[in-house]
Amino acid sequence: MANKNNTEVVIDGKVYTLCGYESEEYLQKVASYINNKIAEVKQSESFRKQPLDIQEMIIRINLADDYFKVKKLADSLENDSEAKDKEAYDLKHDMIAAQIKIDSLEQEIKTLQDSITNYQKNIVRLETELQDMQK
Repeated sequence: MANKNNTEVVIDGKVYTLCGYESEEYLQKVASYINNKIAEVKQSESFRKQPLDIQEMIIRINLADDYFKVKKLADSLENDSEAKDKEAYDLKHDMIAAQIKIDSLEQEIKTLQDSITNYQKNIVRLETELQDMQK
């Protein structure tokens, strides 16, 4: 099992220690994302006028909104991938069925060609017999 990483990060000007199995770079990236989201909402004058507890809630709501939008996209992509996997499976199945049909038809063609060859031989034999009888 991987070791837990303790990483100090700065979020909104305060130092926090994040702990997790992810790499330090990943934990720093998470902190950077949060800082960017805070900076984004702080640009709004109406946000800055809100009490601190409301500001914190707005930030949380924005982060949750981002999460659910990305999760919806990921779910959609997963569903698309599953649909494409099923389509690929169906196409492979159809291709195998077509190949079996082709093999069967090729065998039927060979059988019919053999029959034609036998009939042609029989025609030649019968024509020869007819010519012999006419002599």
